[in-house]
Amino acid sequence: MTTSRSQPNRLGPQLIPHTVLGSTQPHHPAVLDEARRRGEDFQLRLADRITTFAGSMSFVYLHALLFAVWMLVREKSPWPTLTLVVSLEAIFLSAFVMIGQNRQAAFQQAKADHDFEAEELELKTNTDLTRQIHALTEEVHRRVIGGPGSAGDR
Repeated sequence: MTTSRSQPNRLGPQLIPHTVLGSTQPHHPAVLDEARRRGEDFQLRLADRITTFAGSMSFVYLHALLFAVWMLVREKSPWPTLTLVVSLEAIFLSAFVMIGQNRQAAFQQAKADHDFEAEELELKTNTDLTRQIHALTEEVHRRVIGGPGSAGDR
């Protein structure tokens, strides 16, 4: 299954560096930073490719076919070699799952940090604007209604 760069991936959100960075769709700055970081490291790019394939239905169908052929053609005893192969594959796939979880946790932390900084800046801007509006309101009130030091006292 292939998707064009302008269409969202049907598998769900993916953080494959070339997919994110080559996309015309806008992305959160934390997503772009994480994609750039992962795109620079061959091992991370390889892990991303493996976890993307391992999480697809193509992977399931391929394994169902391979296991069926193995059980019917290759093994005559209760499949000790197949059990060993499947166990080893499960060990490696669990490592890739953990790599993916670590990637997701790093992305979530980067996004949370970015969002916090943006919200703090917005709060500061809103506070400054509120103070300026208050000062202008007092100035308008002083000039219109009058009071000590107003133009009407002279």
